[in-house]
Amino acid sequence: MTKRQAESVRRLIVSHSVAWSFGFRSHENFIQVMLSSMNTIADIQTLYARLGERDYEAVMSYLADDIAWIVADNSPLADRSPYRGIAEVRSGVFERLTAGFDKLVFDADEIFECNGGERVVALGYYYFRFHGQAEERKAQVAHVSTIRDGRAVKFRQYLDTLQVARDAGAV
Repeated sequence: MTKRQAESVRRLIVSHSVAWSFGFRSHENFIQVMLSSMNTIADIQTLYARLGERDYEAVMSYLADDIAWIVADNSPLADRSPYRGIAEVRSGVFERLTAGFDKLVFDADEIFECNGGERVVALGYYYFRFHGQAEERKAQVAHVSTIRDGRAVKFRQYLDTLQVARDAGAV
């Protein structure tokens, strides 16, 4: 056996041991969960890129038909929150974002998973410009998404609403 083959066997034994100790039924199940976790974060990153491009139909392709979309209390879109289902998210969130903002980009500082990929937390900032204003603004934000079968079934936003209100001239 070559050194390379021996190292491959050692890694396989270690990964089986790790998989078993974390309660996975098999090495293949462990690898599947690890790969799906990487895809979840990659999918969330792609979703945020599409949001910045205002490709809301692409964003909605990552959402379950029965999505519950909850915006931060006192945010500009809180009046009809929670939004339930794709139609409410389209009309209550994305159409209103298009009407109220010339720019809205979420820049994630950190994205991580909880509960084995069932929840994804994204921390960062919105960079935005209100419709008709020249100055770009910034507000701290956190998102918590619950994932089922590769799609978001729940989205919850936490936002520095005081900063947004100040930027809007409401305070």
